[in-house]
Amino acid sequence: MIRNRRVKILATLGPSSDTPEMIERLFYAGADVFRINMSHASHEKMKELTQAIRKVEAEAGRPIGILVDLQGPKLRLGAIKGEKIEIEIGDEITFDQSEKEGTSKRIPLPHPEIFKGVEIGHRLLIDDGKMTLEVTGTKANKIKAKAKTAGTLSSRKGISLPDSLLPMGAITKKDFADLEFAVNQGIDWIALSFVQRVEDIAQARKHARGRAAILAKLEKPSAIKWLDDIIEVSDGLMVARGDLGVELPVEQVPGLQKRITFASRKAGKPVVIATQMLESMISAPVPTRAEVSDVAAAVFDGADAVMLSAESAAGQYPVEAVATMDRIAQQVEQDELYKDTVRTYQTPPEPTGPDAIAAAVHTVSETLNSSAIICYTSSGSTGMRVARERPNKPILALTPIVATGRRIALTWGLHCVLTKDPEDLDDMVDKACRITYQEGFAKPGQRVIITAGVPLGTPGATNMLRIAFVGDDGNMRG
Repeated sequence: MIRNRRVKILATLGPSSDTPEMIERLFYAGADVFRINMSHASHEKMKELTQAIRKVEAEAGRPIGILVDLQGPKLRLGAIKGEKIEIEIGDEITFDQSEKEGTSKRIPLPHPEIFKGVEIGHRLLIDDGKMTLEVTGTKANKIKAKAKTAGTLSSRKGISLPDSLLPMGAITKKDFADLEFAVNQGIDWIALSFVQRVEDIAQARKHARGRAAILAKLEKPSAIKWLDDIIEVSDGLMVARGDLGVELPVEQVPGLQKRITFASRKAGKPVVIATQMLESMISAPVPTRAEVSDVAAAVFDGADAVMLSAESAAGQYPVEAVATMDRIAQQVEQDELYKDTVRTYQTPPEPTGPDAIAAAVHTVSETLNSSAIICYTSSGSTGMRVARERPNKPILALTPIVATGRRIALTWGLHCVLTKDPEDLDDMVDKACRITYQEGFAKPGQRVIITAGVPLGTPGATNMLRIAFVGDDGNMRG
């Protein structure tokens, strides 16, 4: 089964799409990776969804990735008397840690870490930024703030602190339990919410112990400040534009999206663009023109994946949303401007043997107009290095390890085929030609470019490039 596009589609599962029948339909509509949101899913539901995805995978004969998105710390106001109060601009409010119901003058805030991290002049954003207050005074157990906008404050609304670095990790006790259950289910990716610092990633990585890749969700200003360090210690990134647009001025988000995308591409790490990409399709069978342009911009920038959230999880048209995103991506990648645009921000290869080989593979493939590039990869690194170059030719990633195939399902351009390691170099070339022919990427007489690490099965040891012709029977010729 061939996708006629390079960018991958990440679809969130939920009430509208959590049956085996719907998961199968979403996959054939174009979903490459499925997201399970632990803000809403139980362990039993995660297990049920994982089994359904693996069944579709077995029937399709193609690795499918699964990403579990941890909830992360949720900061909320306490209870308010009468459930809500009206606030005017200039009103002064005291936040404290009392369990008593709030009033128009004081509101409970049951999060000690906020009182330790907030400073005078910092902003308090409530209810997804609908209300803004500025801190005017702080004590050990009290925060005084002045309202900068008017509106209604309701019980248990979420609160964000974009200017504060809170003395808390990104992983809660619930997250640790969810992470452990997920890796025991064979989940491929763990998405870490509300990352603030490098230590958050290190903590998740230590707990996962290599059993799943770690994807950092960039939602907070402090994560942008430490972007290069976070990229270095993460396996992938997500531009979580919803929360990022709450904690930062919304006009800054498009520029940050590009900055994160290009920084991730430079590092050879998968980057996902997420949130509200086809938002109107929650309740409409077609997207707005602006949404189509938004998806297209991410594809033109060379993002590894674009994500559907509520559109596929709770919307009325989940299959149509995936199919629409698939059609947009295909059309963009067929555009005459795509090839040059996606490589505009290409960076020179790192001064290592594997990166030099990957760059050479791209150059040779273009010069000889080969039909495909074939990468033998055990850890996925060879395929990801070649994908980093954003070549114009199809990339087949051949691996004997199903976990590798599932993990690289998130990476731009990689068409993964599970196969046993070849016995020797001749068998390696013959197998590559035969599979490329069988998968429909090459015809007899066409050239293919093969790269691998020799000896085979050595992670990260990309050191070989080979040119071969596909014979009449699909095997190597000459």
